[in-house]
Amino acid sequence: MLSVKNLEVVYNDVVLVLRGVSLNVARGQIVALLGANGAGKTTLLRALSGLLDIHDGEVTKGQVLLDEKPIERWNAPRIVAAGLGQVLEGRRVFGEFTVEENLRVGGHTRRGGLGESIEEIYELFPVLKERRKRTAGYLSGGEQQMLAMGRALVAQPDIVLLDEPSLGLAPRIVAQIKDIIVQINEQRGTTVLLVEQNAMMALSIAHHGYVMEHGKIVMDQPAEALLQDSDIRDFYLGRGELATSYRDLKHYKRRKRWLS
Repeated sequence: MLSVKNLEVVYNDVVLVLRGVSLNVARGQIVALLGANGAGKTTLLRALSGLLDIHDGEVTKGQVLLDEKPIERWNAPRIVAAGLGQVLEGRRVFGEFTVEENLRVGGHTRRGGLGESIEEIYELFPVLKERRKRTAGYLSGGEQQMLAMGRALVAQPDIVLLDEPSLGLAPRIVAQIKDIIVQINEQRGTTVLLVEQNAMMALSIAHHGYVMEHGKIVMDQPAEALLQDSDIRDFYLGRGELATSYRDLKHYKRRKRWLS
C-alpha cells in the first residue's frame, strides 16, 4: 500500500504547490490521477519518489507511507530499493546509450538475475529486443516510451509511477501503451499510479481515480463512477453532447461542481 496523508510541498521556500493532498494506492490496483497542466501531479510524483530536492522542493507537512513506513524523507535510491519505480514525463532515456545499456542502468539495484530480468522486458516489449544494440536517441517516440517503462520495470518494482506515458504519441502507440500497463498489472502483479491528461485512456483501465486541481484532490471515486460523472465528462472527456453552434461552444463556461 502506498498512502499519502495531508501532504504539502513548497518550492524555493516560497511557492506552495501541494495543499494537503491525500490518496491511497492499494496493492495490485491501477490508480489514475487526472488533472490539467500545473495541477501539481508531477510534484506529487517527485514527493513519492524522492526527487523533490533536485528541484528545490521540500515536504513541509504530511506523510508518504510505503507499507506503513514513512518515506517522505528518504532519498531516491533508497525508495527504489524499497520497491517503488518511476517513469518520468518526457521519457528521459539516456540518448547516447544503447537500448540494453539503458536497461542495465535501470537494473543497477538488483543483486542478481539482471540478465533474466532484461529478457523479461524483451518479452514484454519485443521491439526493444530487435533494437537492443541501437542507440536510444535514434528510437521513435513510442519506442523511447517503451524503453523508459522497461528501464523502470527491470528492477522489478512492486509499485511503478507513470507520468504522462501517452504524451506526444500517436493513437496507435497510446493503445499499445495502455495494453502494456494492463499486462504488467495483471500478469506481473505490479501496482500502478498512472498520471495522465488522457482521462479516457486512464479511467478505462484504472480501478480507482483521483482528480487534482490547484494542488488539491477535488474528486476521489472508483474509475467507473468517474467515467459516468457529468463534470468529468464535460471537463476532462469532452462535452456529453455536441454544441449546436460555435457561439454555444465558445460560451460554455459551466462552473465545476467541486468549486461551487
